[in-house]
Amino acid sequence: MLPDRVQRLFEPGSYAMALARLFADAGQELFLVGGSVRDAILDRPHDDFDFATNARPETIKQIVGSWAQNLFTAGELFGTVGVVKEGHVFEITTYRSEVYREESRQPVVEFSDSIETDLSRRDFAVNAMALHLQPGDSEPELIDPWGGLADLGAMVLRTPQSPEVSFGDDPLRMLRMYRFVATLGFAIHPAAAEAARDMADRLEIVSAERIRDEFSKLMTAPAPSVALEGLVESGLAGHFIPEVPALGLEQDPHHRHKDVLAHALAVVDKTPPRLEIRLAALYHDVGKPDTREFGVGGQVSFHHHEVVGARLTRRRLRALQYPKQVIHDVSRLVYLHMRPHTFKDGWTDRAVRRYVRDAGTQLEDLNLLVRCDVTTRNEKLQRSIQRRIDELEERIAVLREQEELDRLRAPIDGNDVMSYLGIAPGPKVGAAMDLLLEHRIDEGPYSREEAFELLDGWIADGVL
Repeated sequence: MLPDRVQRLFEPGSYAMALARLFADAGQELFLVGGSVRDAILDRPHDDFDFATNARPETIKQIVGSWAQNLFTAGELFGTVGVVKEGHVFEITTYRSEVYREESRQPVVEFSDSIETDLSRRDFAVNAMALHLQPGDSEPELIDPWGGLADLGAMVLRTPQSPEVSFGDDPLRMLRMYRFVATLGFAIHPAAAEAARDMADRLEIVSAERIRDEFSKLMTAPAPSVALEGLVESGLAGHFIPEVPALGLEQDPHHRHKDVLAHALAVVDKTPPRLEIRLAALYHDVGKPDTREFGVGGQVSFHHHEVVGARLTRRRLRALQYPKQVIHDVSRLVYLHMRPHTFKDGWTDRAVRRYVRDAGTQLEDLNLLVRCDVTTRNEKLQRSIQRRIDELEERIAVLREQEELDRLRAPIDGNDVMSYLGIAPGPKVGAAMDLLLEHRIDEGPYSREEAFELLDGWIADGVL
């Protein structure tokens, strides 16, 4: 007996059964495959449904054309037709076997007429199960030629064929294996782990975009640290986030019980599962290897590691083709994560305004990152740092009641400056606006009249 979640997929009137009837009427097979079968058996929610069929892409389009509201054919070359029905998207793919050329990022796809052959080319046995959709059957037939059901019970990731074949077909599967460690909590079969170590350099042929997407899913899992540690130990991390394994070589004087890598992974697990703050947590100390200095008595310091770290973070996220906004937000968090520690004697209004201005939309995540960065066993130090952030947030709340703290700007704009000084657009206008904004940050709100007086003073003093 299959779980209730599986049974519900095939209730009369369901999309799955509607598709099953269409393909049966056309004399074609249709199977529900992949992660949707795995998650249904595990009784986990799953929004994406993938189907496999012996029908070729052109036949698929003919079968579903009148039923679907829209079709996506970008993947047709690889046998996949996307079907849109009432807001739901389904992918229907011809049975296939695919292999990568030795140095190619594009798979060579060959279609098959056997569901068993198709399943044999999938990444892991837990994803190599299929449910045969046949109208009129009281229960769908489970096709499990590679022991995926047993692996689900054992919570283990094992490849259908040898891991060398599976990872050779698509090297991204090695990264996906660790993503499943993070998202499902499964262990890796020793043979698959060994193959990943031996074949880690094959990840080089996979596009940055595909690596980025898998990595992002891993990073937003409930607790990614075990998977990240596995990526480092396997050598895979060195091929797409090489700054991370480098952290394992540095000793942090403020966290003597762990190296910098172990500290970074601990911070990652403490942060909420949002991509930007998770990436910042992983990379917040990445500048330490390049800034390590030894002082008197062998004391180690990492002065300005946040500056170097922000630069390294931008470079790495660009290489992984992350969107510009993600790159900006993550590198900004890395750059600012040490700022609260520089105000040990209290927060002046000026310091609070500058902190809020520099953090921008990342203010909440920045404060949270600083809190999560505390992994020391020294309880006194823990309380001291948390109290410092409490005081900062209290000062922010007080200033917000007194002034427009989140919209720091001068009381006049560039047009006012040009009109008052009788000048055309140019660098002088920008310099004046910068000075006016700095005065707003330093001294608080002021009037238009005071702004014009400031301009007069700066002109007289030769500042402008």
